[in-house]
Amino acid sequence: MYGTGKAQLLRVTKTITHIIKENKNMIAKTPPMGWNSWDCYGPAVNEATVRGNAEFMAKHLKQYGWEYIVVDIQWSQPKATNHDYHPFTELCMDEYSRLIPAENRFPSAAGGKGFAPLAEYVHSLGLKFGIHIMRGIPRQAVHQNTPIKGTDKTARQIAKTSSICQWNTDMYGVDPEKDGAREYYASLFELYAQWGVDFIKIDDICRELPHEESELLLVSKSIRSCGRDMVLSLSPGPAQIERAELYKEVSNMWRITDDFWDKWELLYNMFERAEKWCIHSAAGHWPDCDMLPIGAILQDYDPDIRTKFTEDEQITMMTLWCMMRSPLMIGGEMTKFDDFTMSLLTNAELIEVLNNTHSAHPLFRKTVDGNEQIAWFTSHNDGKSYYVALFNCGETECDIRAELPFAAEFTVYDVWSGKDSGISGEISAVSATVKPHGAQLFRVTRKETRA
Repeated sequence: MYGTGKAQLLRVTKTITHIIKENKNMIAKTPPMGWNSWDCYGPAVNEATVRGNAEFMAKHLKQYGWEYIVVDIQWSQPKATNHDYHPFTELCMDEYSRLIPAENRFPSAAGGKGFAPLAEYVHSLGLKFGIHIMRGIPRQAVHQNTPIKGTDKTARQIAKTSSICQWNTDMYGVDPEKDGAREYYASLFELYAQWGVDFIKIDDICRELPHEESELLLVSKSIRSCGRDMVLSLSPGPAQIERAELYKEVSNMWRITDDFWDKWELLYNMFERAEKWCIHSAAGHWPDCDMLPIGAILQDYDPDIRTKFTEDEQITMMTLWCMMRSPLMIGGEMTKFDDFTMSLLTNAELIEVLNNTHSAHPLFRKTVDGNEQIAWFTSHNDGKSYYVALFNCGETECDIRAELPFAAEFTVYDVWSGKDSGISGEISAVSATVKPHGAQLFRVTRKETRA
């Protein structure tokens, strides 16, 4: 089973498969849409910023389907100031080896309340609340040999000290074969359920397979048994395509790339990843292209920093993400968004592509007169409409033509301009002039026929 023959892991797999088949597809029926604090604040986000972005989303974006507010890494670190980690720093932790929010950054957590007050506020806005966690148990808990709730075991007894993250020093892995390991993860998600958490992004666990597979299985079992629905998101990528069925069984979304930033070469490379992973997008489980580095990013370094993507590159990114049905997680400081950035996030027809299509796939990828051209096709769930996306990955403007899989009486709607194209009648292809690094997206709809 997925590269390991240990009898105990087999028993765990059988148990969680039953749980997941019953419960997993009840959540994340469409790709999750929300905001994550990493791109703009790294480990240094604070409560005031989270509340401000939640208020903005509730007022301006909720009606378009945006709903998750996710606090990213090291919310337990009281000294965080920017995207840089503080190696081997002291974290805030409770008596049961569980990290808790740093009160100087999240004042409402005082008095042992944790994230419950902040989650309650986010919920009061009609939104959902999420947090980032690292795989494993805090190193300081192991060094201090603190207890595991509900057991006579300690952190030191369940830790796998040889299992460490290569880029963060906060945690040791947990050995699922040790007594107390199951109780530790159960107590974690019990705590998160009490706080009112709706979304868990767990890091240092996706591309680390098969070495950390047993811990992933334990995490999945624990979250599905905690009594509260929570989306489970796996990071970092790139995920391994040969393990797609495992990701789909144990999680709701998983990263298919390492950290995605505002560089054209990273966006260009996503076309190859999207082609490999698009067949695995379906209700309950979504390949994840990572956050959208749009608008004001890296605010912990400079409040004037904005995305380096051109407007056309941002349109390409949003079109590809929605065509392949990737989760959409906003990375920028929302309160500083301009009109163009808002237009990317409030295009109702684009979000229709994300939520109500199936069977997306590339039609072709070819070079014409020095410009690389790519076309994608997907079908609307209504059975009479289809979407065609035309991408120009070259450096000069060019005309792109995509033959449709069939000819019929169609009307054509330009998704990005928000206008009917004027094309109507018997149509067998869609064509457009596309800017460098840009995209065009069309909805073609069969004309109604009357008997």
